[in-house]
Amino acid sequence: MLGLMQSQPLLISSLVDFAERHHGDAEIVSRRVEGDIHRYTWKDVAIRSRQVANALDGMNLLFSDRVATLAWNGYRHLEMYFGVSGSGRVLHTINPRLHPDQIAWIASHAEDQMLCFDLTFLPLVQAIHARCPTIRHYVALCGPDMLPQDSGIPNLLSYESWMGGQPTSYAWPSFDENSASSMCYTSGTTGNPKAALYSHRSTILHAYAAALPDVMKMSARDSVLPVVPMFHVNAWGIPYSAALVGAKLVFPGPALDGKSVYELIETEKVSFAAGVPTVWQMMLGHMKPDKLRFSTLNRTVIGGSACPPAMIEAFRQEYGVEVLHAWGMTEMSPLGTLCTLKNKHLGMSAQEQMKILLKQGRAIYGVDLKIVGDDGNQLAWDGQQSGDLYVKGPWTVREYFKGEGGDPLADGWFPTGDVASIDPDGYLQITDRSKDVIKSGGEWISSIELENIAVAHPAVAMAACVGMKHPKWDERPIVAVVKKPGAAVTREELLKFYEGKTAKWQIPDDIVFVDTIPLGATGKILKTRLREMLKDYRLPTA
Repeated sequence: MLGLMQSQPLLISSLVDFAERHHGDAEIVSRRVEGDIHRYTWKDVAIRSRQVANALDGMNLLFSDRVATLAWNGYRHLEMYFGVSGSGRVLHTINPRLHPDQIAWIASHAEDQMLCFDLTFLPLVQAIHARCPTIRHYVALCGPDMLPQDSGIPNLLSYESWMGGQPTSYAWPSFDENSASSMCYTSGTTGNPKAALYSHRSTILHAYAAALPDVMKMSARDSVLPVVPMFHVNAWGIPYSAALVGAKLVFPGPALDGKSVYELIETEKVSFAAGVPTVWQMMLGHMKPDKLRFSTLNRTVIGGSACPPAMIEAFRQEYGVEVLHAWGMTEMSPLGTLCTLKNKHLGMSAQEQMKILLKQGRAIYGVDLKIVGDDGNQLAWDGQQSGDLYVKGPWTVREYFKGEGGDPLADGWFPTGDVASIDPDGYLQITDRSKDVIKSGGEWISSIELENIAVAHPAVAMAACVGMKHPKWDERPIVAVVKKPGAAVTREELLKFYEGKTAKWQIPDDIVFVDTIPLGATGKILKTRLREMLKDYRLPTA
């Protein structure tokens, strides 16, 4: 017997319709590439998204054709989110921080038919457009007055000219909720980048889950600042969740320095912000010298890479901001876990609570986890045993676009490439990437733990730990350190700083001071490049 409920597909167009109908006057604020602040409402987003859909129809783009973007977080990009996917096409957000050769390869592999880009990225588009044979249409996200002359890009249109004259009414099509809605390429795999192809169903379910009280806690009472880029796993799904609950959205555009982000938080009364650790490091660095405070910010989600304990403590103790430590990946849309306390933890001391909050958190509904040992058997959730982490769920990839890499699943589970433990309460702790874990004398050493200890030192701005070959112990850890401007610390002082904070045999063999640590397109440390930088390094013999 089947249930007697109405059958209605879960489609992204329903999100913007809902936001318009029930939260039409809620604000969308954007710092534009042009430098000014733009304001309008969810009603305006809905109207202009329908104009985008009409304009796409006028281009004769087919159902499931890919429409690419090279764009910052802003209102025009938001309109593409709903206008492209809502009309049945596939939004392809490209990371502009990738190498131009990678971007050209990705656009061709995706068979993008159209590319919309912020003027910031005009030189990049000029460099690659001749190598993107499938792209037939180019649109600059600007008004006609800003459109560059003699750009060298054929038939270049301004966004406002392209969609501004279109009808404001549009009948969103109804189709299978499993149809593709958007795609993101990940560079966290071996070989060429591979694309996760999200569906309308997976996106809506993820948006619901992300807004839950034990996840991002989003509501119509929030002013939300997604510093995480809209080209990075769809800004962790925040634009969709914001439409679902009718929250105010604040977009930072290209200005991601600490001063600009802080001023936007204060001016727009932001209550919730999300971003990677490097962004918050810049903001806290801006705030500390002048003893600046937050007047409205009460929580932030930090993910993308492990958040240093010192940063969590600074937010909580110095500024009264709750840090929601998160873990996920492109292949998971991206949320997998998020760290909030359970009821039984509320009576604990702040120190005991901090031990929990430093973990990556509990699985949210829709995500199943397991850890597997070297023998292929599941390991106990005892918080002690570490193994390879596997996941499954309705917003986790089944396979990559075009079958790249073959079947990635193992008995229906996706291998994350992370090494982790899970405690009896279900809290996940990532101990390393499987390719970065250090094996010394038959025992595993977590590079993340050693990095966190180093960053806790007041003179250290950034740290990265890698394993170096050792004739006796197989590998031994060393830590590359970038000092804070004007700070002074010696190798010996840092090594002594480790004493009592980790087992003696896990203390690094050496500290290497460097000017910079290489970061990837999403702010993660590139340890392969760091190892290349240190290829001539030799461990101390003493």
